[in-house]
Amino acid sequence: MKHIFNYTKLICGVCVAGSLLFASCTDHFKDWNINPNEVTSEQMEYDNLNTGAYFTQMEKGVFIVGKGADGIGLGGRYQVTEMLTGDIFASYIANINTYSYTTYHNDHYALYRDWYNAPFNDAYTNVMQPWKSIVDNTDETSPARAMATIVKVLGMSRITDMYGPIPYTRFGSAIQVPYDSQKDVYYRFFEELDDAIDVLTDYNSSNSAKYMEQYDYIYNGNVAKWIKFANTLRLRLAMRISFVDQPKAETEAAAAINHSNGLITTIDDSAILHQMTSFSFTNPLWEVSESFQDMRMGATMDCYLNGYNDPRLSRYFCPAANDGNYHGVRNGLTNISKDTYKGAASGLNFNENDDMQWMDVAEAYFLLTEAKLRLNLGTETVQSYYEQGVRASFSSKGASGVDAYIANQESLPLTTYTDPVTNRGTNVNSFISQLPVAWDEGATLEKKLERIMIQKWIALYPDGQEAWSEMRRTGYPGFVRISSYSYTTEVASNEMISRLKFPTTEYSDNSENTQAAVSLLGGNGDTAGTRLWWDVRR
Repeated sequence: MKHIFNYTKLICGVCVAGSLLFASCTDHFKDWNINPNEVTSEQMEYDNLNTGAYFTQMEKGVFIVGKGADGIGLGGRYQVTEMLTGDIFASYIANINTYSYTTYHNDHYALYRDWYNAPFNDAYTNVMQPWKSIVDNTDETSPARAMATIVKVLGMSRITDMYGPIPYTRFGSAIQVPYDSQKDVYYRFFEELDDAIDVLTDYNSSNSAKYMEQYDYIYNGNVAKWIKFANTLRLRLAMRISFVDQPKAETEAAAAINHSNGLITTIDDSAILHQMTSFSFTNPLWEVSESFQDMRMGATMDCYLNGYNDPRLSRYFCPAANDGNYHGVRNGLTNISKDTYKGAASGLNFNENDDMQWMDVAEAYFLLTEAKLRLNLGTETVQSYYEQGVRASFSSKGASGVDAYIANQESLPLTTYTDPVTNRGTNVNSFISQLPVAWDEGATLEKKLERIMIQKWIALYPDGQEAWSEMRRTGYPGFVRISSYSYTTEVASNEMISRLKFPTTEYSDNSENTQAAVSLLGGNGDTAGTRLWWDVRR
């Protein structure tokens, strides 16, 4: 395994040989590489292991799960790469911990260096590098390469949507690799997905056998489901660019929707990282919320779910220990008392051995809803897709009462957020979207889009990264602003944070290319307030 996984320097120029060992919120991760399974070169030749082991590494690395080489769980690393980025920026959750090494941090939009370094560096270690190894061991017609490329596009689309320009199209060409503009990265995503879908479609049309079954913890080697996932991912990315590059978006969305294998349409089609006999992990959402006690429901979730009397509330969050009700915490609080808030606010309702969601079926229907509304794609009405999205979310989350929820024309999100510790109320009426759930065919296109995005935002939980991207892209739904903007010099008051800054490790290890990448941000500098290429509506 030494010559397979001993990364002393990433091809993209990111140094990972232990120089970036940083403390998480709870110091629960220590080593950068996560490859505890030792095999020999000879063993790699059997049973697709020369590609399968790398593929498994990629699946574990998109949303980081498992254990490090020291046997310690990776909940702390997930916390930094997901929960202290997209999850808090989407206002799904709020941080209630304090840290000895920094006072102001991501929850205050004052980005903390080691935290904003982490998603970038981990993605190149755990997604890009093993993908390159698979490419080196396969040809262009290999289903293994096609499946790996789909995982790569999923993983790296999350990274470009955090940072903007990234090293991508020339990855593997040199030690220090230039960055691509986000537009170029997205165009390459579409090319790669198109090629991967073609390869898997050809395979699936002539072969019903599962492929790399023992290494695939998402679909257990079911190629037809990988095609549906790839089509839905293609539609997601097409809608992401639909306000900045509508012709390209229409082309790619149509290709996804009209493909013979179709999109994700059932719960069984959802992309889920499963617990298996051969692979089990501590669910990091449970670990950070219930073991570390570091995170609680966000104030924005409080306003929407409680205001709508949403039956998914009890599926998403736990009743507060103090009073048995559901309470959120406002993002950006300072001098917060963890011991006080952990009992007063709602934890995240996950079990220790729960699976990890990659893409839920409800998202596919909400993508179709917007594609029909704005691009006139799809065969059903906007209302039909919208209501199917809500129903799919209720089903996948095990909630009841969907008929009454869809028909509700009265309930609105809360206009006052109340802190569960101080009982101080804050008027958030100007921030929170004020639309009922029930579809209104007579509404303007803009109000229809806002209603769709409210329900999509609720349904995307717990994928805060995707929710944050959609909030930046569309401007919906409205959210409770962070407690104070006094601690950031880069994000304008009452605005949402736009991106993570390029890692400090890139400035030191890939300096010339990183400096050049700043110009790809449109002249606004490497700041948290600089908007990405597709972020043109807010």
